[in-house]
Amino acid sequence: MQKTKSFHRRKILLVFVCCIAALLFLIGRLAYLMIAKSGYYTTLAEELHERERSIKAARGRILDRNGTVLADNRTVCTVSVIHSQITDPEQVIEVLCTELGMDEETVRARVEKNSSIERIKSNVDKDIGDAIRSYGLDGVKVDEDYKRYYPYASMASKVLGFTGADNQGIIGLEVRYDELLSGTPGTILTLTDARGIEIEDTAETRIEPVAGNDLIISLDYNIQQYVEQAAYNVLEEKQADSVSILVMNPQNGEIYAMTNVPEFDLNDPYTLTELYIETQLSEEDALNQMWRNGCINDTYEPGSTFKIITAATGLEEGVVTLTDTFYCPGYKLVDDRRIRCHKTAGHGSETFLEAAQNSCNPVFIEVGLRLGVDNYFKYFNQFGLNDKTGVDLPGEAATIMHKKENVGQVELATISFGQSFQITPIQLITTAASIINGGIRITPHFAVSAQDADGTLLEVYQYEEGERILSEETSATMRYLLEQVVDSGSGKNAYIEGYRIGGKTATSETLPRGQGKYISSFVGFAPADDPQVICLCVINNPQGTYYGGTIAAPVVKDIFENILPYLGIEKTLAETETVE
Repeated sequence: MQKTKSFHRRKILLVFVCCIAALLFLIGRLAYLMIAKSGYYTTLAEELHERERSIKAARGRILDRNGTVLADNRTVCTVSVIHSQITDPEQVIEVLCTELGMDEETVRARVEKNSSIERIKSNVDKDIGDAIRSYGLDGVKVDEDYKRYYPYASMASKVLGFTGADNQGIIGLEVRYDELLSGTPGTILTLTDARGIEIEDTAETRIEPVAGNDLIISLDYNIQQYVEQAAYNVLEEKQADSVSILVMNPQNGEIYAMTNVPEFDLNDPYTLTELYIETQLSEEDALNQMWRNGCINDTYEPGSTFKIITAATGLEEGVVTLTDTFYCPGYKLVDDRRIRCHKTAGHGSETFLEAAQNSCNPVFIEVGLRLGVDNYFKYFNQFGLNDKTGVDLPGEAATIMHKKENVGQVELATISFGQSFQITPIQLITTAASIINGGIRITPHFAVSAQDADGTLLEVYQYEEGERILSEETSATMRYLLEQVVDSGSGKNAYIEGYRIGGKTATSETLPRGQGKYISSFVGFAPADDPQVICLCVINNPQGTYYGGTIAAPVVKDIFENILPYLGIEKTLAETETVE
């Protein structure tokens, strides 16, 4: 009996101790939550009663070398609804359908969706946003933000690029420098009760957005205008498929102009231009083609403009001099292949300088064969032709060249006058510029500097000087040779009285051959003795006359007549002229 009572007392004591321990644990836990974790749970409670709306940051502008704004911002509105705050859904639906021009089914689905906040439409014109705000509709929020705006619509569209609905870059410089331009979004915070209804008499908390930084580029608005006008003129005159033109400073790689006409409207980039409306492509493929930058995204057979590379290589390696004599019967036999000259009757006896003026295929084949495969590929690599140029635009294509082990005498012969392989226009003009600038490889580029919204300089972009690819002596010889091509050779239609112009023409048949489609091109530079500007014009599938010297050289002449005085490049007095 005594043992039973003792057992019960111990049991009661154990229960009591357990209860005390549990109580102490609960008190300790409560103290921990109320004191140590009070800040954490206060934040959670506040977040439960806060509703957040994003505010877009003003995107940084893109300005040309002279400060002309090429890409800017316009104030627009984002219209949203908060389901729990709507008191008259039918009126909200009616007003939004009317003001926004949207169908009732779409608006109703978004208004009736039980979500914390639902976006109805973004990039709404400010006047329309103000009109919706004036109705004072419960649950309808109209927030101001920014939309990208391009003052010159289609100018340099494939260079500048455009932005998406969330102001992120899609193509061109907009995507290449998106991090610099994009800025940091802000937020609007409002307090709500347990039902999600905004609490009256409580102010909104705003975290202001931080504007993006401005990008200053080397493109020149005035030169771009001249270039686009010249491109559209020849596009219409020759009923060509497209025209690509590049203008660059051959000394430092700054690109003054780049166009691929037809361009498209940057303020309406998803509307197909006339050229792409009736294609067999899907809408997505047609848009991608319309946005494509032919100067950097597409490769082509350069034809005789590539003879600049063959000539420079032959002169540098010492397998030819300007005075070496050749004989052109109108063709060249290589292995069992007869490769003809564009002049089927032949040029007869001629020096290498005259062969360059005549753009004589057999002579350049001979130079290529003298070099041999190993040497030719050595210089191909030395000139940077197997690498991309590094231009600061997305999607640069690489050179398409035979594998060295697959190159025989016939392949070497065709390579020597610019056929059977493909390069981009940006690669051709960059290599030509590097050959005539003294022999230093350059990096083509647009970005010059970055500054904040207040105009404070943040960064000056640096481009390392490339390796020497050619001796100064050979570079000087090439400048002389190419000046003679314009003075009295195939490039004479680019001659401008009073200016020293150098250049090279090209006419190449597109693949597959035999369809009667050609690419006409001309690369020219000035002044020939001290090049300050170089220009490449590529005309794709011109109708009628298609020779580069006849239709592409005059385009570059027209551009130079406008931009050389603009750049401050003065005419050179002829030897017979005197200054009084």
